Amino acid sequence: MDIKIELQEKIRDMEKVAELFEVEPFDIYFLGGSACVLGEYTARATRDFDFVDLEYSSKLGKVFAQLRDFDMLEYPSTLLSPKYKERALKLEEFKYLNVYILSIEDIIVSKIIRLAKKDIDDIDILIKKADKNLLTTIIDEVLNRNDLFESKKKAFKNNLLIFKEKYNV
Repeated sequence: MDIKIELQEKIRDMEKVAELFEVEPFDIYFLGGSACVLGEYTARATRDFDFVDLEYSSKLGKVFAQLRDFDMLEYPSTLLSPKYKERALKLEEFKYLNVYILSIEDIIVSKIIRLAKKDIDDIDILIKKADKNLLTTIIDEVLNRNDLFESKKKAFKNNLLIFKEKYNV
């Protein structure tokens, strides 16, 4: 089965469970590989979901369980700009939940902290579609965050030099 279709079916299952249990519609912001596939930024095979923890209620456990493999990322430990929601793209194919994917540029910046081989492979593809001026803006927004864990900011700064040199940003 096509990976994108498989990911979409899991999200539709989330919607069905949310409706069944009369959970109010809520926003969810995907990043990482699943966002890349859902947004057709890349075709890398992934079956796990990364999304930002918006301080969800524990009663949403049954809804999130439909994703099977997922990481709920806490904002203070995630390399995101405070403006990521403004640039996120709403996926209109989902009618009950408000499903967003981060912009290409926000996803690239979120990957700088690790720069593992799969991150570099993704960035190699994403950078071709990215606005480099926007990347610079997002990097500055992340560096100016006062609520980002210092250890994360330090690791980000260390990899930032490698990133800027490799991608001429």
